[in-house]
Amino acid sequence: MRLIGLAGWSGSGKTTLLAKLIPVLIARGRTVSTIKHAHHDFDVDTPGKDSHTHRAAGAREVLVSSARRWALMHELRAETEPTLNELLAHISSVDFVIVEGFKKATHAKIEVHRSEVGRPLLYLEDPNILAIASDAPPSGARIPVADLDDVEAIADFVDRFARPFPP
Repeated sequence: MRLIGLAGWSGSGKTTLLAKLIPVLIARGRTVSTIKHAHHDFDVDTPGKDSHTHRAAGAREVLVSSARRWALMHELRAETEPTLNELLAHISSVDFVIVEGFKKATHAKIEVHRSEVGRPLLYLEDPNILAIASDAPPSGARIPVADLDDVEAIADFVDRFARPFPP
């Protein structure tokens, strides 16, 4: 299993790029899973559903299963947020795990940069960023750069820069 992240400021297009990138990697014969970091309280469950009732009643984990999919929800309660490595232990083996967010973690990353967001490039401060995907390629970049719309080139970055996990 190999790991790579997409890092960038909010509004830079990480999710949009990931939605285009996954099918390209799959067409290349790769299996892909993702981990998405949320910076705020979020819920994947719906009030009124049995699984939500179980969780609201205090269940630490609720596993929901059907003929089409299963999902495991783990309520942290008073526990600290798990690290990326702890979360990766729950992922089934695939060719690539692509992480969206966790921009301060030390895994290999591709920076997603959109000029209209008006934020500085992250790669200047993060040695784990190995390539940039941008709508306005920065001049003088010290690492490889692809146009944000060139999904094939970005898939090449994934092939080139994803690192084995566990290391």
